[in-house]
Parts: sequence; C-alpha cells; structure tokens
Amino acid sequence: MEKLLDNVLYIFQRLNWLSVLDILLVTLIFFAVLYSLRDTQAMVLLRGVIFLVVMLVLFTTLVELPAFSWLVQNALPALLLAIPVVFAPEIRRALERLGRAGIFTLTLNAAAQPQDVDMPKMLGAIVEAATRLSARQHGALIVLQRQDSLEQYIETGVQMRAHVTPELLLQIFYPDTPLHDGAVIVADGRIVAAACVMPLSASGVLNRSPERQMGLRHRAALGVSEVSDAVSIVVSEQSGSISISHAGRMIRRIDPERLEKILAAFFRPDTTTPQRVWMKRFFPYLFPRKDE
Repeated sequence: MEKLLDNVLYIFQRLNWLSVLDILLVTLIFFAVLYSLRDTQAMVLLRGVIFLVVMLVLFTTLVELPAFSWLVQNALPALLLAIPVVFAPEIRRALERLGRAGIFTLTLNAAAQPQDVDMPKMLGAIVEAATRLSARQHGALIVLQRQDSLEQYIETGVQMRAHVTPELLLQIFYPDTPLHDGAVIVADGRIVAAACVMPLSASGVLNRSPERQMGLRHRAALGVSEVSDAVSIVVSEQSGSISISHAGRMIRRIDPERLEKILAAFFRPDTTTPQRVWMKRFFPYLFPRKDE
C-alpha cells in the first residue's frame, strides 16, 4: 500500500500544465467519440470490442502463453484497420456534424430566413395543419429547413414553391393522393417540394421504444434530423399523435400548444455567442432548449 501511494505521489509531482492539457485533450477526444456513438447500434459493437480487448490483456499479462501472445500482437494491426470499416457511418456522421459547426453560424442565422417571411403566421399554419391532420388520423411528415441545405432531398420530390397554408398541407397528405407519400419540405417560408424521399434513421432510438408501431415516417423524420439541423414534424397514421424530431432525438405525443412553443423556440432569433453556437452545433444535447 505504501508503495502504491509513493507511485501516485511521484506521478502527481511530475505533473505540469502541459501534462494536464495533454490529459484533457485525450479525454475530450474519447468523450467526443463516445458521444457520437450514443444511441446507435455501434455502441453495442464498441462494448464488444472493449470486452474483447480487456480479456486479451488479462490473458497475455496474467498467464504465460507465448503462442497466444504472438497471435494477439499480430492481430492488433488488423483490428485497428477494421475499426474504420465497422464504424464508418458513425465516423461520417461525426465529421458531417463537425463540418456544419462553424464560428460564423451567427452570420448564417441572420441570413437564414428571408426578411419578408411572416414566421409566426407560417408556423401557425403548420401547427393548424398538424392539428387537423391529427384529428383525421392522416399520416404526414413536414420537414422545416434551417441552416443546412436540403437541396439533395428537394430534388427527389415534386417542386411546388407554394405558400404555406393549412388547406394545402391537408390536400397534400390526403390518403391515396399522388403526393401523400414522402415528406413536405418547407424552406424560405414556402413549401418548396412534396413527396420527397428522406434518409431513414441509422440509430437504435426507435428500436428501443416500448411502442413498436412507429413506421417509415418516424424513421425518416429521425433520419433527416441526424444528417442535418432540420426540424421534422410527424403525424401518425395509426394513432394521430404528433411528434417532433431534431438532432437525432424525437419527442412524441405533443399537443398543438406545445408544438407551437417548440417551433417558436427553434425559429426565434439566436443571440448566443459564436463559441456557444459552435458547441451547440457539435454537441446539441448539451444545450437543450427550455421547450424540449
């Protein structure tokens, strides 16, 4: 015990500000990696890899096994090469999130919405449409573009460039009409396209839900929120419940009043500092909004 305390004291005596900075950087990297894998299927794989590495270390250090140690030492380089292949989607998602996070986000925020758009009126029309669709149990998916461009998904749908009105949204999502499948994308205060194809979620959030009735609309809403900063509104065709998705998270069974408050919070002017905005873009869950 005394020897252990002496070793610990010796380590602390050798610490300086560069060593502390070095430890903090390594800790931040591990935190960012683990946080990007949060709520994904890759977390299960990561647990398996960690368990395998711990078992290999125990076998090679506690027991004298020359042949097994040789096999482990030669297999480690192949394991390191396999990690980028296994975790390719998560690595790509993290790099995309890093690319979208910039210190000039405040400038983008100011230019994101045209000055002639009546934002409260547009959001009110969307809330009214979602309420009426929910009462009729008509399935719907409405995606509201923010800073990140959704042009690649707009091109998959039918171009409209129409004003946002509850009647138009009700007609688009009326069952068995040509445009009722897919998503409506709202950008610059207008419905730019309908029947758009959205990316499906690659996370395990919906798989762990106690209710398994969530279909393609919910997966598409969560998917587009994972690859962009868009806000998605889903109306369930089975239950008529309203859900909202952002940053890879979904809030289910919200009433129209709460939906209106959440949308107002997302599209109100942001006066945070550039450093805080950068952190919010890369770690969105660290800065939850009050309405969430």
